[in-house]
Amino acid sequence: MNKLLLLLLKLTVLDSKAGNEKAKQHYSNRELVKGLLEFKLAFKRTIRDLFLITCGIFSATFGFKGFLLTNHFIDGGATGISLLISSITHIPLYLLILVINIPFVLLGYKVIGKVFAIKTALAITGLALCVAVVPFPDITKDNLLVAIFGGFFLGAGIGLSVRGGAVLDGTEVLAIYVSKKIGATIGDIIIMINVVIFSAAAYFLSVEIALYSMVTYLSASKTLDFIIEGIEEYTGVTIISKRTPEIRKMIIEKLGRGVTIYSGKNGYGKTGEVVEVDIVYTVITRLELNKLNTELEKIDRNAFVVMSSVKDTRGGMIKKRPLKH
Repeated sequence: MNKLLLLLLKLTVLDSKAGNEKAKQHYSNRELVKGLLEFKLAFKRTIRDLFLITCGIFSATFGFKGFLLTNHFIDGGATGISLLISSITHIPLYLLILVINIPFVLLGYKVIGKVFAIKTALAITGLALCVAVVPFPDITKDNLLVAIFGGFFLGAGIGLSVRGGAVLDGTEVLAIYVSKKIGATIGDIIIMINVVIFSAAAYFLSVEIALYSMVTYLSASKTLDFIIEGIEEYTGVTIISKRTPEIRKMIIEKLGRGVTIYSGKNGYGKTGEVVEVDIVYTVITRLELNKLNTELEKIDRNAFVVMSSVKDTRGGMIKKRPLKH
């Protein structure tokens, strides 16, 4: 099987990377094995992304058809614009999802890249088809439940798609582009867009629906953050102390986490005296903060500690099972 993959790789992946002259050359086994590993990694990532985007499409569709559409509730962003226009004009939602997101896909191609634009175009097309043809039951008529759970499933769908490298709502792409032009933050731009959308909902639909729609948006936003950032919250900890070796040993042995040691200079006092110092940096979960603080108190009460929020981590020991002692 591996020989077949190596031959296929030689005829496709490697030759596509090489020029016509190099394509005629003989590839060494090392080159073929390296290319095969790259091919396998790319294939696995593609399958993973496809799975996440598909789950996101069905989750968002369930939020639309199971909760939001029958009650005329909307969300923020491009999704909210589609829902609002559909409620006012009775144009099918799947058509509006396609049409309204076309500018965002083109903008995504310009701002982020070709792969992102292709994935997003396929994801939005899949969402439109799913909304058009896949039936879902109307779950409840209770307005509060519709707002909360409609937003939950919609936010989960958008979050899963983002994990897969695409978006179902192009507002973030627009916010990134505009922020570069005018210097405002992405969050401020998204808020301004949503203020306009919810104000229009209050005018064309009703104040009550606009208020419930804001609950939907908050539910979707929190779910989106949860899906993207994960269940654990990571904290980066920087420690400056005269007892660096003991602190390093404690973090490795008692917390089971890796550390990075920086060489730095510590300036303090009225004269700004400069002292060579080793700086310890580690990343731990929120649940391990109390244990870290307790152990630090035992070693050096005067240690200077800086903690900062970390969105996510990759590699290292943070996502491995801690050592047991």
